[in-house]
Amino acid sequence: MPPAVLDTLLCVGAYLVGAVPFGYLVARARGVDLFKAGSGNIGATNVARTLGRKYGVLVFALDFLKGAGPVAAVVPLARAIDPDAATDAGAAAFLRVGAAALAFLGHLFPVFLGFRGGKGVATGAGAVCVLVPIPAAAAVAAWATVALATRYVSLASLCAAAALVIVWLAASPDPFGRGQLTITAFLIVGVAVVVVKHRANIRRLLAGTENQIGDGPMRDKLAKGIHILALGMWFGGAGFFNFVAAPAIFESFRTVAADGPSDRTAYQSIAPVTASEEEKKALASALAGAAVGPVFPKYFLMQSVCAGMALVTAFGWCAADGGRRIHKLRVAVLALATACVAVGWPLSNYVSQLRLERFHPDAATAAAAKEAFAAWHLLSLGLSCVTVLLAGVALAMAVQLPERREPK
Repeated sequence: MPPAVLDTLLCVGAYLVGAVPFGYLVARARGVDLFKAGSGNIGATNVARTLGRKYGVLVFALDFLKGAGPVAAVVPLARAIDPDAATDAGAAAFLRVGAAALAFLGHLFPVFLGFRGGKGVATGAGAVCVLVPIPAAAAVAAWATVALATRYVSLASLCAAAALVIVWLAASPDPFGRGQLTITAFLIVGVAVVVVKHRANIRRLLAGTENQIGDGPMRDKLAKGIHILALGMWFGGAGFFNFVAAPAIFESFRTVAADGPSDRTAYQSIAPVTASEEEKKALASALAGAAVGPVFPKYFLMQSVCAGMALVTAFGWCAADGGRRIHKLRVAVLALATACVAVGWPLSNYVSQLRLERFHPDAATAAAAKEAFAAWHLLSLGLSCVTVLLAGVALAMAVQLPERREPK
């Protein structure tokens, strides 16, 4: 079978799987026409609103699987049918993106319902969880945080879509390179489609008339759990990296460079015998910087996700009970800490660049980098310390989270 035909058939199969209207079928089995009930949508949210939470969870799971299944199965199926179909069009990334896109479009425009479909959140979530698991995990965290903090599922879905693209662009080494461009394009277009499908929800959100999910003790407990977990990861991770891991790495390289060949250098010489102490220190700094540098993007991404989760939940409490000073103070502390992360990320990249330029072959470039490095490095370290301090203060403030007030 020609590779192009095989690829087309597999993508058509992904569309047909995505087009299965589980929400409509489940509701019909219960005697309800979703097009005439609730918001008129066939998605899990309207099912939960119309039939109850357990049916909403069931439909969400089924819609999720019809997005994840085609993406996970398309490459093994292609290889099972034709192991020699190795063309550009049949490349693994291209096939997975094609299956994800067609399954997503199948849910949005199902042929079985006259192309009247849902908004694609659950099916899209299933597809991206297989396609890009780390950004998908961040999107799930964003969805849960916003939904619990605001009780708006539509707002949570929009924020999750935005988080998916932002984390992918931040975490991918070359999101617009040849190997990643198809995934980047799919994510950006998919998010745009989700926003368009939510335009009525956006209008209701702006007008203050959007439907909210039910309130209850479990929502409060989950929101508090997310807030404390985010702060714990933020404070613990940042504190460990800044005060334990990074100093130990730099000290280890100083020892290695000073002691010469040893078991830690595979008994190979990494510095000339005639190297001075200053030159050995410079070499140690360069090697330590090379070891730590690749960690910074993931480190700041972790901080950004934790900051977002903590800040959103704090905003939710402030909006619900803004009269209490502790909530306003909590938001202020978290906002300041988040600003420190936002400034610290590009500053850290600049310091890493200066660290390398100190050893540039051009003497003028190296001299300029050495002159600027100390001040910018000190500023970066100071900002990191302030961030850890503020995250610790916010964690300490978590002992005074809001108590649930039962309606009278």
